[in-house]
Amino acid sequence: MERIEKIKEMLAANPSDSFLLHALGLEYIKIGELNLAKQSFERVLVSNLNYIGTYYHLAKVNELLNEIKEAILIYEKGIIVANQLKDNHAKNELQMALDDLID
Repeated sequence: MERIEKIKEMLAANPSDSFLLHALGLEYIKIGELNLAKQSFERVLVSNLNYIGTYYHLAKVNELLNEIKEAILIYEKGIIVANQLKDNHAKNELQMALDDLID
């Protein structure tokens, strides 16, 4: 919880910082607060659609919440963005996760 509080303090100064919001989401996952993690990851993508790592983690959280259709859509959006950014590594990771989910 201490790390979460520190991140929140830093976010107070810059509420749309993608790195901090993503880090906050990861910390929420660690303590099992999946809905808070989801909210944090969604905030990242509101302000920065190109923050590619967030698509993977947001989709995984949706999987854990049994929101499968939403997870599929997020993976697909992430693949499109990764393709636009020419980030083949991220694209492949997202595609593999999507394939695992729909198989």
